[in-house]
Amino acid sequence: MDQRTLRVLDVNLNRAREGLRVLEDTARLVWDDARLFEELRSLRHALDKATRAAYPKLVAARDSESDPGRSLPEKKKRDRRGLVAANFRRAEEALRVLEEYGKVLSPSAASRFKSFRYRLYSAEKASLPKTQPKK
Repeated sequence: MDQRTLRVLDVNLNRAREGLRVLEDTARLVWDDARLFEELRSLRHALDKATRAAYPKLVAARDSESDPGRSLPEKKKRDRRGLVAANFRRAEEALRVLEEYGKVLSPSAASRFKSFRYRLYSAEKASLPKTQPKK
């Protein structure tokens, strides 16, 4: 597999794991929701397990010093509701890229990423009441 494809996989694996970690910590420490915390944690660990064998190749292909995305400006400060929504989208989109590029690797890799993405959609739905303003 060429280095550019490995970089796409690496960037999106990192993006998915980072988004999941933010959501996991929010469920655990802000919402005190053990069930949602466990689902997000389980999903992050499943993603790690599914990609662990390829991880050394992904890191070897990484070129963070010359990555043009490195200098993009960060968005302005947002509230917790926006932070949660942004991290669900970040992780879902990254899983979609992993699914599509996973097809280059193998159909089983693509189907695993797809199942992770749908698990995350369900977790997002479960979190929705926690993100709504109190009346």
